[in-house]
Amino acid sequence: MKKEYDFSQGERGKFYRPNAEMNIPVYLDAENLSFVEKIAEKKKKNISTVVNELIRSDKQLADLID
Repeated sequence: MKKEYDFSQGERGKFYRPNAEMNIPVYLDAENLSFVEKIAEKKKKNISTVVNELIRSDKQLADLID
């Protein structure tokens, strides 16, 4: 590494995109992953879809409790 870097020619915000969407990775432990994989296989859907469906149903249950 250099002792100093020259940022005098740098451009602030060059790669900033205000409407950019990020997909944040979610890591499941082995037991939960296996559970979701089995459901996905039975429903012939991908794992992301199954996880989203499970979260959506949990949100509905939580709304009923409140």
